[in-house]
Amino acid sequence: MNKAPDLIDNIMNGPAHSYDVLDYKLDVNIYHCFFSPYPKDFKASNIITIKVDSSLNSIKLDAMNSSLLIDSVRIAGTSFTHSNDILTIQLNRTYNPGEVLQVKVCYHHKNVTSNGFFAINGLVFTDCEPEGARYWLPCWDKPSDKATLDLTVKTPAAAKLGSNGRLADSTINGDTCTYHWVSAQNVATYLIVMTANLNFKLDIVYWHKLTNPNDSIPLRFYFYDGENPGPMETILPLMTTYFSEKYCEHPFEKNGFATISDLFTWGGMENQTLTSICPGCWYESLVAHEYAHQWFGDMITCATWADIWLNEGFATWSEAFWQENVGGNTAYKADINSYADSYFQGNPGWAISVPDWAITTPSNDVLFNYSITYCKGACVLHQLRYTIGDSLYLATLQTYCADTNLKLKSATIPDFISKVNTVTGEDYNWFFDEWIYQPNHPIYENTYNFEDIGGGQWKVNFFTTQTQTNTVFFKMPIEIRIRFEDITDTVFSVMNDANYQQFSWVFDKRPVQFIFDPYDNIVLKQGTTTVGIIDDQITKGYFRLFQNHPNPAQNQTRITYDLVNTSVVTLEVIDILGKVVKSYVYLSRPAGMNSVDLDCSALPSGVYYYRVKAGDVMQTKKMFITK
Repeated sequence: MNKAPDLIDNIMNGPAHSYDVLDYKLDVNIYHCFFSPYPKDFKASNIITIKVDSSLNSIKLDAMNSSLLIDSVRIAGTSFTHSNDILTIQLNRTYNPGEVLQVKVCYHHKNVTSNGFFAINGLVFTDCEPEGARYWLPCWDKPSDKATLDLTVKTPAAAKLGSNGRLADSTINGDTCTYHWVSAQNVATYLIVMTANLNFKLDIVYWHKLTNPNDSIPLRFYFYDGENPGPMETILPLMTTYFSEKYCEHPFEKNGFATISDLFTWGGMENQTLTSICPGCWYESLVAHEYAHQWFGDMITCATWADIWLNEGFATWSEAFWQENVGGNTAYKADINSYADSYFQGNPGWAISVPDWAITTPSNDVLFNYSITYCKGACVLHQLRYTIGDSLYLATLQTYCADTNLKLKSATIPDFISKVNTVTGEDYNWFFDEWIYQPNHPIYENTYNFEDIGGGQWKVNFFTTQTQTNTVFFKMPIEIRIRFEDITDTVFSVMNDANYQQFSWVFDKRPVQFIFDPYDNIVLKQGTTTVGIIDDQITKGYFRLFQNHPNPAQNQTRITYDLVNTSVVTLEVIDILGKVVKSYVYLSRPAGMNSVDLDCSALPSGVYYYRVKAGDVMQTKKMFITK
């Protein structure tokens, strides 16, 4: 999904559930919704095929009371209740794990405006992210549960209707057209779509597969008089080839775009194989974003809403990646810098992924916050590319897309982290801990100087400091450029893995310029790098903070630190949302080893950080609490 143009308990494949939906077979009659006064009521049925994961004699489906009226349940269903937006179906017996059953739900959509189904002026469309499918069809409306789809829809004969998958057939009987769309690839409920209009024009172009150039898939463009999708009709096959080469071959049997109306409040919505876009929005960056979702979001879907970065961060970064293909590194970096600027201008101060989102779906303003979910999300991927190197980064994306445990299924952020660690052969959990699960960014106050040490040699001293108080220390590889008086320069990288860290280098020629992060690859940063005095005065008052023990802790844990000088010491405990939950001040702590027994009994299970400040020096470490 993209903003409108004027708005700027997990396991692999998602949380466990008592059943797995295998298929939705929908039969919908929306014929009269196309004519004035454009009513929104329609009759429908949904045959749901379910595989049982744990013994059950009833199933629960999401179905909004405000918009759906349940008429009957049949096949394996014997009776039902519908209250508090949950349809509970009593089954005809107890089913055991591994058994497959079907229930048929016959229902009405009421003549009400809902958050999933829209009808006006000869246009009918659905828009379901994050949980709008339950407004127009009974379903298990969570992104982790993907199923195949068989959709039959009756419309006026003049209407053109698109949906997921392939058009199996369309037949006209008098003034009625019956469309039959089938998606053989699994689709998440929020990506199910039907879009139809009496005035649609339709163009179809074809993309030839990389693995078999004699085989092709249709790319369908639904649009209105006065619109010009022509440039995008030329670009989309090229984009399909590029993403297929860089990620994996296009995974679906068709694709396309459809113009909606002003009722559609987004710029675009990546419904699987048929993206919705706002009127007149046939522009390249939007198309690139939504089309990248066909790989990141549709082919591999976020398992929970706490994993939304796997959708929006990747699609936003792919906009810049496409520009790199078109205009080189300069165009790519211009997009990345633009995302960073938008993050800094609008950063609300929360992390990209908040664990509670997996359980309680946040508001759209939070879940789809442009500064965090989109812009910071894309910048983090750029910084990952910088951190592990271009070849390993692109190999990670290909490995992730090719994983048969994830492809056409769903993934959690830890699933992607696992791919990074596997491809690189190293543990990069620290990178994701700080950039994905923590808010905000580093603020550097660096100093450097040049020292003539005689004999034609010069020493460069660099002291790097992070001063942010609203998040953790950010470990990162940092690049340094040093230019010399002979107009040559050298660029090298060091790992900044502790705060208040000093580096020194000796050269046999005179340095004249020092640049921190010369290519601005750590785009999510602020601060200064200035000439300064670097000697023992800088580290006066330095202390060492140790890992708490035990860790994980339950009711109590010991925090130990080693002071160089007698100091005033402040201890703060911070939760994963950045809130200080405990705070202590010790007016005089002696030099040497000190410890504090921290009472954790009132703190719920989770990830926390403890921050100790002695004098002007501060250090932070992570701890875990389990009950």
